[in-house]
Amino acid sequence: MCGITGVLNRVDAPPVTEATLRQMLAMIRHRGPDEIGIYRDEWVGLGNARLSIIDLSGGQQPISNEDGTLWIVFNGEIFNYLELRPELEARGHQFATHCDTEVIVHLYEDYGPGCLSRLNGQFAIAIWDTRNRSLFLARDRLGIRPIFYTRNDQQLVFGSEIKALLACPGVNAEINHDALDQVFVYWSALSPNTVFNGIWEVPPGHYLLAKDNALSVEPYWSLDFEVDRTAQPEQVYLEELEALLIDATRIRLRADVPVGAYLSGGLDSSLTTALIRNYTHNRLDTFSIAFADNPGFDESAFQRRMAAHLGTDHRVVQCTHADIGAVFPEVVWHTETPVLRTAPAPMFLLSKLVHEHNLKVVLTGEGADEFLAGYDIFKEMKIRRFWAQHPESQIRPLLLKRIYPDIANLGSLNNTFLNAFFKRGLADTGSPYYSHAIRWSNTARTQRFLAHQRLEEDARLPLTVPPGFHRWSSLGQAQYLESTVFLPQYLLSSQGDRMAMANSVEGRYPFLDYRVVEFCNRLPPDVKMPGLREKWLLKQIGRRLLPPEIWQRTKRPYRAPIHRSFYGQHTPDYVEELLSDSALRESGLFNPAAVAQLTHKATNGGGLSETDEMALVGVLSTQLVYQQFVKTFNLAPYDTCSPAKVVDRVTTEIGASVAVGK
Repeated sequence: MCGITGVLNRVDAPPVTEATLRQMLAMIRHRGPDEIGIYRDEWVGLGNARLSIIDLSGGQQPISNEDGTLWIVFNGEIFNYLELRPELEARGHQFATHCDTEVIVHLYEDYGPGCLSRLNGQFAIAIWDTRNRSLFLARDRLGIRPIFYTRNDQQLVFGSEIKALLACPGVNAEINHDALDQVFVYWSALSPNTVFNGIWEVPPGHYLLAKDNALSVEPYWSLDFEVDRTAQPEQVYLEELEALLIDATRIRLRADVPVGAYLSGGLDSSLTTALIRNYTHNRLDTFSIAFADNPGFDESAFQRRMAAHLGTDHRVVQCTHADIGAVFPEVVWHTETPVLRTAPAPMFLLSKLVHEHNLKVVLTGEGADEFLAGYDIFKEMKIRRFWAQHPESQIRPLLLKRIYPDIANLGSLNNTFLNAFFKRGLADTGSPYYSHAIRWSNTARTQRFLAHQRLEEDARLPLTVPPGFHRWSSLGQAQYLESTVFLPQYLLSSQGDRMAMANSVEGRYPFLDYRVVEFCNRLPPDVKMPGLREKWLLKQIGRRLLPPEIWQRTKRPYRAPIHRSFYGQHTPDYVEELLSDSALRESGLFNPAAVAQLTHKATNGGGLSETDEMALVGVLSTQLVYQQFVKTFNLAPYDTCSPAKVVDRVTTEIGASVAVGK
């Protein structure tokens, strides 16, 4: 795992300096603290900050092919590199290292962008072809690893994080108001947008090719929820899923350093941990979050049960309201985008615990809810479609009380509340956004705090759906929206990659192996979720490997406290400062009077609704983004003597000389 960055001159201009590349790398050294690598010629500069996990002594980047015509910097892991290497050697390729990075460059040499279909991994790749002066950037299928870019007439600048781009002279941060609108509806800007004007991400499953002053972004993979019409007995599906999960877990244990696991106490992380324990001989460290002063969020009893059951070396970070408030500015520095939840903060503290115990890699359970139908929103959609067949029924909406037991007092409410909230758009079953319309409409209420003109409701859905979307089941459609909006933009980014890599920890996700994803997407809906029973197949695997109180648990969403984290016994100083009238007027992003009403309610102990809490976090995190990236962007110092591999080809003629190990 690493951080990468680079600059491509799109016109004849002075080469990017080594000092600029070092400064860009300094901004992302948390991603790769072990060493740095740089490649330069007249047209391009590439940089890598390395977190050494595979081939610790020989895998330094940048890496080239045999004749030095292709150069790569790479962030991530290719889990099937051991299977690909013999094939490439049989084709005549010669390897200088034992790392997965070199497999990519040889594969690209033979197949060009087509090499991506051969890779099983999580990655952001940059390859410079000196022969035709083309730059190739690619991102993994599901967007586990990020890559951002900006461009003008002279240069294209890219990096694993936006702060690396902002360290390049001439690149500045300015809030993108349309993207901010999107954050306050979807929890994040919609790909390829970021919250900054003129800075984009390479979308999941896409690659970018820059050549001859032209730039194109193309898809190479996409989610498909077309059901396999060849019906199989449930046992056949079960055996295939288990075999895929075992192999996906096995290859994600490939590393030359110890590998641990996150253990939340829920089905997904417990099963992942059980697979590690049951099908490998690895010593296993597990790590969990406990909420010491908020039992409503705490799952530590289930975590201890699983750790004892599997005999792991288990460690816990006790996360308090004060802890969340204290680290929140640092959390936003790493997310580089506003967030509507505090949930990333405990994940930041969890990865810090992992780092303190000298581990670099953890396996986690993300992806099971999206692709095996674990979220309540899928049940809600199913009930609402059932209700829509008889919209005046007083009985059918009562099914909603079964799936939201965590909503206070819902069980005691009558149909008046249910009709007022869940009946909105009930008959609009033909809408491609039917499953998520209520969630987005509810979250959009937070937009009332924005200063600028918010999106009208009919313009709030700039999402496009693929051509075959209408043929998919209603569950498949809902899963597509969840997996293309919430999963990569928030869960795998703000709560995943950014919080782990902030502390130099790499997360790996067996459920996001593309083979597992494609298999799950072909499953009949009633196999994934018969009735209202979530993750049915996964629970059948869990039945054999886990204690009953774990595999029989109802899905419990991971959440973290909000109100008391910012307005408790010790309100952090930055909260009052950033939400003051003067600070709000300076940023110009919010309505000061509306925010004042919100803070008055929070300060005086008034109960905040869920929407109010999201608004509070959204306003505060946006103000932090403005302060840290727009108003004042502080460059990190860099050490010119850091361990480095430098390939310098800046000469009067490209390729005339090479200096390595400068």
